[in-house]
Amino acid sequence: MFLEDKTILITGGTGSLGNKLTEMILKRCSPKRLIILSRDELKQYEMSERFKNPLLRFFLGDVRDKERLYRAFEGVDYVIHSAALKQVPAAEYNPFEVIKTNILGAKNIIDVSMDTGVKKVVALSTDKAVNPVNLYGATKLCSDKLFVSGNSYAGGKPTRFSVVRYGNVAGSRGSVIPLFLKMKKTGVMPITDMRMTRFWITLEESADFVLKSLERMRGGEIFVPKIASTPIVDVAKAIVPDCKFNLIGIRPGEKLHEVLISKEDGRLTLEYEDHFVVQPHFSWWSEEKKTDGTAVPEGFTFSSDTNKMKLDRFQLNKIIREFDRGVKKTYRIRRPNNRRGRYKVCT
Repeated sequence: MFLEDKTILITGGTGSLGNKLTEMILKRCSPKRLIILSRDELKQYEMSERFKNPLLRFFLGDVRDKERLYRAFEGVDYVIHSAALKQVPAAEYNPFEVIKTNILGAKNIIDVSMDTGVKKVVALSTDKAVNPVNLYGATKLCSDKLFVSGNSYAGGKPTRFSVVRYGNVAGSRGSVIPLFLKMKKTGVMPITDMRMTRFWITLEESADFVLKSLERMRGGEIFVPKIASTPIVDVAKAIVPDCKFNLIGIRPGEKLHEVLISKEDGRLTLEYEDHFVVQPHFSWWSEEKKTDGTAVPEGFTFSSDTNKMKLDRFQLNKIIREFDRGVKKTYRIRRPNNRRGRYKVCT
């Protein structure tokens, strides 16, 4: 693998994605070092006990602290930037703190990566960054813009920046699945709106897509996987088929449906077998950087309500049962291989 004998750093690396990325990297290749940068010493200790690998290094630090980043980034080849403040209600109530981490932290990552000679940086985004209606989404949109523009900012330096954008990770911290499982015994599920839909991706699939994007990036792309979407009520019914719903109303900053590629970005989007690439709108992105992708149709959008790729009840049940049992094995949702756009869950 391309990460062989390389030094990789993951910001916010003690989260769900960071743990899965660590598992995959250590399993697939032998990096020179794998550095986990985060603020939580307890999670770092738990992670070190879980993996017990001499290639792992743990740095206590915050992306807000530029001086600490200089120390952590010494000798690093690749950076996966997943550190962020992500809770929508908390962001609305603590806007300045979210700006410091999600925007100023992104700027620090860009500056320090260039100054220390990092080769590639892939930053994680969210569907909430597309046409944002909440502060969290707005900060991630700004972060995305910074990382894409970072390729211009780098000038003659070799550092390149790209973005990976996807939807809800099934079973991750803060996901609706753990919440619904807690409410299972009551038989009453809190639903904001019966029409609400969301994109879904498994933890294993998201980590795999991040690593693939890190390998194939040239700098400036926003990578979007082809993933399924489903109504939130279907997720609740998969957990408790005869459940009752407690309609609590849409919370501040929530959308009925999420979008991964807007109509405006569609004009710059190329389609591949299992993903899309939103190209940067800069003069330095030449025709030579386009590979075998196909331009999407005029007016194309990738939205959770109109998405033809749907999860059926069987697939939802498989994912939920595995998560409920606490089994580490994750079912990966494949790209649809028939005209109806149905996914298959593979073991």
